Amino acid sequence: MLAFAAVLIGGGSGGLVGYSVTDLQCGSDCPTLAGAMGVLGATLASLGVGIVVVLTLRAMTEWHAGRLQRAAATTIPSAEGSVADPRVRGVRRMGGAALLLAVDADSV
Repeated sequence: MLAFAAVLIGGGSGGLVGYSVTDLQCGSDCPTLAGAMGVLGATLASLGVGIVVVLTLRAMTEWHAGRLQRAAATTIPSAEGSVADPRVRGVRRMGGAALLLAVDADSV
């Protein structure tokens, strides 16, 4: 939801900048050109913000998945304390649940 709002705000700001710059350069003689530049500015700004949003969300997802993998692979509580479990080879995030990728069948 926040990402969508960022794209809308960025697009609106780009539209205002495009319109204002063209309106200042051209004066009151060409409102059609100023409007077209406003639409172009809004489109380019929203595309730019959209790219940044997608890259940010991908980075956050990778960071979260890496954190889950480290948490699952490093420590598993036991009677002797926290020890590394050699059976766990990785974790994949699927629909809010962590799924073990591979566990040795003979040690289960």
